[in-house]
Amino acid sequence: MTASSDFKPRSAWAMTVLLTGLALINFLDKVVIGVVAVPMTKDLGLSHAQFGLIAGAFFWLFSVSTILVGFISNRVPTRWTLLAMGVAWAVLQVPQAMATSVLALLICRLLLGAAEGPFMPTTVHALYKWFPDRKRNLPVSIVSQGAGLGLLMAGLLIPLVTARYGWRMNFLLLGAVGAVWSVLWLCFGREGNLDLKKPADTANAAPLQDTQAPRRKLRKTLTDPSVLCVFLLGFAAYWSLSQLFTWLPTYLEKGLGYPNVQAGRWFAVVIIAATPINLGISWLSQTMLERGVSSRVARVRLIGLAFLLSGVIYALPLVVELSNLQKVLLMAVGAGLPTVCFAIAPALLAEVVPDYQRGTALAFYTALGSLGGAISPALMGAIVQRGGSLTAACEQGFATCSILVVLAALLALRWLHPDRSRRVLATPAPSAQSKQSQQSTAV
Repeated sequence: MTASSDFKPRSAWAMTVLLTGLALINFLDKVVIGVVAVPMTKDLGLSHAQFGLIAGAFFWLFSVSTILVGFISNRVPTRWTLLAMGVAWAVLQVPQAMATSVLALLICRLLLGAAEGPFMPTTVHALYKWFPDRKRNLPVSIVSQGAGLGLLMAGLLIPLVTARYGWRMNFLLLGAVGAVWSVLWLCFGREGNLDLKKPADTANAAPLQDTQAPRRKLRKTLTDPSVLCVFLLGFAAYWSLSQLFTWLPTYLEKGLGYPNVQAGRWFAVVIIAATPINLGISWLSQTMLERGVSSRVARVRLIGLAFLLSGVIYALPLVVELSNLQKVLLMAVGAGLPTVCFAIAPALLAEVVPDYQRGTALAFYTALGSLGGAISPALMGAIVQRGGSLTAACEQGFATCSILVVLAALLALRWLHPDRSRRVLATPAPSAQSKQSQQSTAV
């Protein structure tokens, strides 16, 4: 019996639905500070630079916690790791609602970021235990749309809650939602088994060779050109996404002059536009793979083209005179295209790296990518703080994404070769005994 024959569609999709709910909460937690930015900065007396610093603080420990949990994920069932995350997120919302100073809010965001950092690699690792390789694009894309749904709900609901109950109430509601999800996961969450060999299989010599042969060092895996290209794609995508959910509400309200509730609705439009883009490209990629098209074409080239087009769109407001409506619609497409990376890039990593290193590799992907999320809000805050037109300053900040996404796309199109890297990384590392034997033969 092969691993693919263990595929249980009903259970696999049930876990996908639950994890999509967790993704929704994850991105509500991330984006809430951007949507309440105007009333919160006024209430606490924050400058643009201080707000950018607080927003970026969410990602300061993101990388460290992601890598630590990545090593743990290869040893501890993802079911319990995800439960611990859900509970921690719910609890950490309360002190955010009570914060009265810059330092208190910064510490809260720092701790929440540490708790949320491992979410995506752990979730993807959990899903890959339920889905075989050629069926992985779509479920990861659907989970990513939970993130999109969270951003959509943030744009529609958070301004209404803020207008009626104040900005602090949003954090308390998020804590309650996180607690409900944790109870559901405790009751219904399960661990997949597609990574496990059946006893009948282990009687054969070939599988035994895989487990007993000397394993390739993690350093060799992480410095493979394809793996490095995936890391850079993730860095650019996180840079874009972090700028979007941190500064877009302020850009719409203070830059383009939309009232608070209307700005929230336009924010929702930008977010919802990413859903058909992400699902459409992911579906196209998976369809191509199922028809026998190589991963180099079906995954790498599709991501590359999406990033190149996004880079052009991000730069347009600096070189072409556009109306406010045109800017919003272009932002919806330009910001939506890089999000396809969150569905396809983890599948590329899982395709290339050995299974026993997958959890750690996914953790490094998220950790290094999230560095972009840490830098971009602070850089945007510094650009806006310089003074002048807030509209122009925000557009200059958004245009920094152009450089990154184009560079990442060009390097991936040149150096990201999944088939080649998979063959190299799948080759067992030579043992000390075999090296000695080779040296003796040479003598």
